[in-house]
Amino acid sequence: MVAPASTAISVDVEEAARIDGAGIFRTYWSVVLPMARPALVALTILSFQGSWNDLTHSLIAVQDPGLYTLPRGLADLVTGSLGSGTQYPLKLGASLLTIIPVAVIFLVFQRYFVRGANEGASQG
Repeated sequence: MVAPASTAISVDVEEAARIDGAGIFRTYWSVVLPMARPALVALTILSFQGSWNDLTHSLIAVQDPGLYTLPRGLADLVTGSLGSGTQYPLKLGASLLTIIPVAVIFLVFQRYFVRGANEGASQG
């Protein structure tokens, strides 16, 4: 199955690089990879977010409380195993701390993420 024209790198661009004397590695490194950078950054952001928020793996595989991840600790805090009663400020503060790394990653790579969304929307 061939990818749609808006998401595929044109064969004409690769042929132009080949005509200019670029080899396979040079074509990949200097032409294809820079054109695919927005998609790779979006994939990186979403993969990091998915692995950061992966609670099920920690629930199943980790038994030692010293190895719990932040989402697992937050789940324990919300269910009440770490405290009694409803301590909403503590729960909200803990959830804010778990959001910070994902927000930082997104803010660092935001320009590539937005550029990729804009390139997919343009008609040429």
